Amino acid sequence: MDETDARSSTFGKLLLEHRRAAGLSQADLSRASGISVRALRDLERGRAQAAQQRSAEVLADALELTGSERELFLTIAKEGRRRTPRPAGPTALCALPPMVPDLVGRESELDQVRPPADERGAVIAIVGQPGVGKTALAIAAAHRLKDDYPDGCFAVDLRGMDERPLSARATLDRLLRALGVAPGQIPLAEAEQSNLFRMLLEGRRVLILLDNASDESQVRPLLATTPGCLTLITCRRALAGLESARWVWLESLADSDAVSLLATIVGATRVDAEPEAARELVALCGNLPLAVRIAGNRLATRPHWSLDYLVALLRNERTRLNSLSAGDLQMRSAFEISYRRLSPPAQILFRRLAALPGADFGARLAGVCAGMPEPDLTACLDELVDTSLLQTASPAGRFQFHDLIRLFAVERWEAEEKPDDRERRYYAVLDHVLGTATAAGRVFFPDAVSTAPFASREEAADWLEEERTNWLAAQREAARLGHHREVLDLARAMHWYSDGYWLQGPWDEVFRLGAEAARALDSRDELAVMLNFLGWAQQVCLEDNETALATHREALAVATEVGELREQAWAHGYLGSVLLRLGRPEEALGHAQQSCELGEEFPFWSMRLSLHNRLGRVQQALGRHEEALSTHRDLLAETAEHADEAPVEVRRWMSAVVTREIGGALSGLGEYRRAAETFREARLVFRECGMPGMEGSALLAEAAAWRQAGETARARECLDLALELPNVVARAWQEQVRAEMAFLPED
Repeated sequence: MDETDARSSTFGKLLLEHRRAAGLSQADLSRASGISVRALRDLERGRAQAAQQRSAEVLADALELTGSERELFLTIAKEGRRRTPRPAGPTALCALPPMVPDLVGRESELDQVRPPADERGAVIAIVGQPGVGKTALAIAAAHRLKDDYPDGCFAVDLRGMDERPLSARATLDRLLRALGVAPGQIPLAEAEQSNLFRMLLEGRRVLILLDNASDESQVRPLLATTPGCLTLITCRRALAGLESARWVWLESLADSDAVSLLATIVGATRVDAEPEAARELVALCGNLPLAVRIAGNRLATRPHWSLDYLVALLRNERTRLNSLSAGDLQMRSAFEISYRRLSPPAQILFRRLAALPGADFGARLAGVCAGMPEPDLTACLDELVDTSLLQTASPAGRFQFHDLIRLFAVERWEAEEKPDDRERRYYAVLDHVLGTATAAGRVFFPDAVSTAPFASREEAADWLEEERTNWLAAQREAARLGHHREVLDLARAMHWYSDGYWLQGPWDEVFRLGAEAARALDSRDELAVMLNFLGWAQQVCLEDNETALATHREALAVATEVGELREQAWAHGYLGSVLLRLGRPEEALGHAQQSCELGEEFPFWSMRLSLHNRLGRVQQALGRHEEALSTHRDLLAETAEHADEAPVEVRRWMSAVVTREIGGALSGLGEYRRAAETFREARLVFRECGMPGMEGSALLAEAAAWRQAGETARARECLDLALELPNVVARAWQEQVRAEMAFLPED
């Protein structure tokens, strides 16, 4: 069907609809209008051009059309009489904006903004937070696709973030005039305008860009859903109610792309001269294209500024948003527009979430900030996500701010909340996070008799992992504020948790803050405890054995000074371990033996088992494998004697620690297959207990044993599993795994 037939078909469809609505046959309408049945049939089937003006008026009279229905009927007839599209009249109203000259890093997203060839009236929504470059991407996509839409590419800024967004009726008026409809022929009612708009698009290939949409109700009447047409929408909201839409979610630029964007603005020479400053600059901009563009414009208009100078300005969080302004481009304004359109409860939640210290958070912690009922909280979180002022994070149910939006939230919090209320809420959040983390850590003590306030150890472990950034940041903040007791209590509570989850956290910092708090409190016995914990982190997590040696020696001196036998025993045990790492097993043996002697009067599960385990390791290092095997087997037998002194889960994983050492002794005796099977037995327990650090250690030992037993396939399987462990972030650990892999033959 050619272009004229398509337009005639549009009029014919409208004629058919009105005739049937009036309950008339073609013969009835022929008698009423004086137009032959054959002519009516040709019109309805699209075989003839639309009726001439006089015929259309006669048909309208016969169908008793009035008002907007008559107006629309006559307009469609007039459009159908044109053999070619009427040149668009006021095209400036809907002209496609010029191409953004320096779009960087969006090739993948541009590829997504291409409708399938067989898609009917495609609708693609480009969604993202303020300043992420939605409009730039949409314009670039429209220019890339414009040859596919020869009947016109039109764009309208819907001003969705204004106090009074452009109405659908006003937008349709512009689009209809751009499509060639004379102002006097445009219906007054929005529904009739929308119908006319879609009828005019039939048989045409048109692209419509609706920029800066407010919500679904604003864009629904504007969708070009007829075959061969495309509607591109940009919006800060998700527009989840658009049934036919596909979504392209826009994120901040990758680091390298953000630096490239900066270079296109200020010149590659300046960026190449200060590469470190360039990387820090875009990081301080959160890799947001608008922020990078503002920073670049400031530098471009101030050629005497170095990149490092602007970086120094942006490092100050309290003035960063002020520094991110250039002419009429301002990051704060972009955020302010979205904030003012939130519902009042969502505004309250947005600014109060600034009290959270960590990088991401769950709904329960958000509730502590907000002080609102759960249903209201859920609705407000959804609203913040829908408006892109809050981002969803992984796993599901987690949320996070973009760095610059967090700074804006802090500003709103300080500007709109009373100082006393702000302080009270801030300390309530801090106390909640510290208190909950301390309680969670204590669940992992061997002698813990309750998991309250958690239902189980697993629940406590999950909370500590999910809210890790919050309780770590809360401890830092408490240290800054001088809340020494809370800082120290948290560090002490993390001792046994850190032993099983040593890959998960910056334990050297946690225990260093604890030691500093103990010094501030002038608590010498607690200082000895913290120094032992800190030394453990230095040797196990950082592999800084010389520093660990000095730290444990200080712990021993402090414990001896105050007569603290428990910490003397621990200090000797840790000294034995670190000396072993330093290749001084003879010295290590003396400390290990002394630790066992001092520890005899203390509980089995919380102390003696660990000290004797260390002794067995030293014996292995000295080549006394039979002696070590005996030490560990005796210790494993003793676990049964003390079974009623610890929870079953604690007994399981601590017994598995001894089992792992038995595997080490068997390896020393050359019984590699038995050793591998023993390591496997231990690591399966660690996995069931959710202890990836322990599991990884056992996996590495098992791999070595399988390799030495000649089972290279099983060794490789263990090493692959080791690299896939969750939260394996320690570079030294990965290097150990890859070093073991190097012993294996290539596949």
